[in-house]
Amino acid sequence: MPTMRQPAITVEPRPDARWAVQTDGTQRAVRVFDRKQDAVSDARTRARGRGTELVIKDERGRIQSKDSHGRDPRAVRG
Repeated sequence: MPTMRQPAITVEPRPDARWAVQTDGTQRAVRVFDRKQDAVSDARTRARGRGTELVIKDERGRIQSKDSHGRDPRAVRG
C-alpha cells in the first residue's frame, strides 16, 4: 500500500532580502525572517514535527542542501 508523502518544508530567499519558510505547494510563507539562520531553525523544527524533508536554498534560490526528517524510503543502511 503506497503512503502519502508529506510536502517538503523550504527555506527560500525573498526579494526584500528576508527569508521565508514555506510548505511546498502553497502560495504563502508560513513565516518570514530577517536572518537565514532563524528561518532554517524554524523550518527544521517544523520538518522534524511533520516527518518530512527540509530544503534550504541559497541567496540565488538554488538548492543548497536537503535534510530528510521522515522515513527514508531507501532500503540501504547508511
